[in-house]
Formats: sequence, structure tokens, C-alpha cells
Amino acid sequence: MRKKIVAGNWKMNLDYNEGLSLFSEVINIVKDEITGTQEAIVCSPFIHLHSLVQLAKGYDKVSVGAQNAHQAESGAYTGEISAKQIKSVGAQYVILGHSERRQYFGETNQLLAQKTDTALKNELKPIFCIGETLQEREANEHFGIIKAQLEEGVFHLSETDFAKLVIAYEPVWAIGTGVTASSDQAQEIHAFIRKEIAAKYGEATAEATTILYGGSCNPKNAAELFAQPDIDGGLIGGASLKSRDFADIVKVFN
Repeated sequence: MRKKIVAGNWKMNLDYNEGLSLFSEVINIVKDEITGTQEAIVCSPFIHLHSLVQLAKGYDKVSVGAQNAHQAESGAYTGEISAKQIKSVGAQYVILGHSERRQYFGETNQLLAQKTDTALKNELKPIFCIGETLQEREANEHFGIIKAQLEEGVFHLSETDFAKLVIAYEPVWAIGTGVTASSDQAQEIHAFIRKEIAAKYGEATAEATTILYGGSCNPKNAAELFAQPDIDGGLIGGASLKSRDFADIVKVFN
């Protein structure tokens, strides 16, 4: 049975104390709600990582991740952070390829392939994001875009390494807009992604891969989305900044 995950992405929000307070609230609410193959992940700004890892000790179903990592192991890259540095504070996950990184920082599929390799080399589990813009969807190019993001970003990996990934589908047109893809639209893309994985790595790997929905998921629509056969949870943005909302999404699996 593939893992069910709700991952929060705080983006560039919360100062140090605000982050610790929120995470403490989240743990206290969800600690008895997460069972079986479920996992809650919080991907915070770098300033929080070490302290959140310490707070999460003893809760094996609550994990911490970063929101980005550089493709190089180390070097003269002022203002950047390496996968080794992230791993050294105890974080387990890293978001790669988020649509905001692609849009605002020009991250390409080829660059993300390098970042994925470096993250895996340093024993971080990538949450690899893919998805189409509104223009691409309206032009009926979304399947081709998603296929290219997979092929150029992660399909160079061995089957063993690919199995360490979590895939997150982000309809870019539904991020921060309050617009959500319908459950049918989301399921259609998730099924397509799983089909592409199966074509590359086989049915067993495809069925074991966790695929998250990452487009304005909230407590009101989470149950309908997570009920779809190929949606295994969510990558949560705005709702992850409110402990009760995030916890309510986690509780959907129960």
C-alpha cells in the first residue's frame, strides 16, 4: 500500500517563533490522528529546520522538509543552501521544482534533474513538483508538458532511486488563486502521471509511488480530492499556515 501524505509548504512566511509555535500546535493536534501508512510533513523556511526536527523527535509520522536545495554539493553560491546542509540538521524531505521556483527563478527540467540527483545522493527524499500553466491547459498542451517534466526531470533515475520520490501535481492555475481543479480534473492528471511512471518503471513502481495534489487544497475540498483512486494526499500551501486547517486535512484520511 502506498504512503498517504499531507505535506505543508509554508513558503516565505512566519518568523522563527511563529514557525515553532505553529509546528507545536500541529503536532499536538495530529499526533494521535496519523496511523498506518500516513505521514504529515512540514516544509519550512531554512531558519526553522533544525528546531522543527527537534520538536518532531518521538513522532515517527511527522517529518520535516526544506523548500529548495542547490544542485551543487558546495561552493561559492552566496545565499544558497546545499542538500548536505539540509540533511545535517535532520530534515528528511526537500521540495524540488515547485511552480514558483520554475516561474520566478527560471528553474528548468534539466536543472531540476541535477538537483534531484544531489538530493538523493545526500539521502533527502525529493517531493518533485510538476504541472501546467493556464495557458498550457487552454492550449491542450498539459499532458505533453507534464510528460516532459517527468522525462527530463526524473526519468533518468534508476528504478531504485525513483522509488524514493514523492510526486506532486500542481495545476499552476490553481495555486494561490482560490481556484481548485475539480476532483475529476485532478484524478485525470494523476492517473496520467501514474500511467507514465508505469510505462517507464513498471506497474509495481507506479502503484507504489505517492502522488500528491498541490492546487489550493483545503479542509472543504480535501475529502473529495483524496477519495480519488490516484490522489494520495496533498501539498498544502495557504492552509498549512493555520494549524487547525492543516490538521483537518490530515484527518481526512481517517
